[in-house]
Parts: sequence; C-alpha cells; structure tokens
Amino acid sequence: MERNQLLRQMNSMRQSFFDQFLQGFLDEQFVQLEELQDEANPNFVEEVVTLCYRDSYRLILNLEQALQKSPLDFNQLDSYIQQFKGSSSRCFRTFHQLKKEHTTLKRKFEAYFQIKRQAGPSQIASRPK
Repeated sequence: MERNQLLRQMNSMRQSFFDQFLQGFLDEQFVQLEELQDEANPNFVEEVVTLCYRDSYRLILNLEQALQKSPLDFNQLDSYIQQFKGSSSRCFRTFHQLKKEHTTLKRKFEAYFQIKRQAGPSQIASRPK
C-alpha cells in the first residue's frame, strides 16, 4: 500500500475514534497526548496507550474476579470502579459495557498504530473536525 493511501486510511480511522460510538471515550486529552509526540519519540502515543491498556486490563480482571465472589466486597468493587472513574452504584449495569468498549477501542488502536507504523512519520497532530 502506498504511503499516501496509508496516511489517508490512518487519518480516517483516527477521525472515526471521535465520530463513532466511542464518543466520550476519546477526546481532547488524546489530541493533547498526540501533541506531545515528536521526532525524538515517534511512538510516544502508542507507548502511553499500550501502558494504559495493560493497567486497565488488570483492573478489568480484578473487577471480574471481585464480581464472582460471594458475598460481594462492595468496598473493593468501589475501589476498582473509582479507578475507572465510575461509581459502585452503577457497577453491575456498566461493567459489561465497559469491558466491551475497552476491547473494541483496543482493537481500533491496534489497527490504527499498525497503519501508522507502515505509513511512517506523519504531520503534527491536528484537532478532529
């Protein structure tokens, strides 16, 4: 695939992060993160996102295990949920949605970073339209 086509595909994927069902999960903070990336560290965003997913994967596993215990330890559940900026009162309703969105966003980022690596260095980060 030629570089220009890869760049168009990468930009289209990035825009979809902001436009589609993930609204509210990818926002101005992601753009700010992209702005910190430079030639000295061209994979900065990918490294930060990868670290984030490692930590959040551990939290999801912890939540899953805590939800399977009986009796439930609501203090522990609240602690895990707070790390996701949620609340224990919404734990049962939102946990499966959180897990699904986490997996979906991770797959999208993996595909995006794969294309980004293939395309090579690109222009400075820009705000979504």
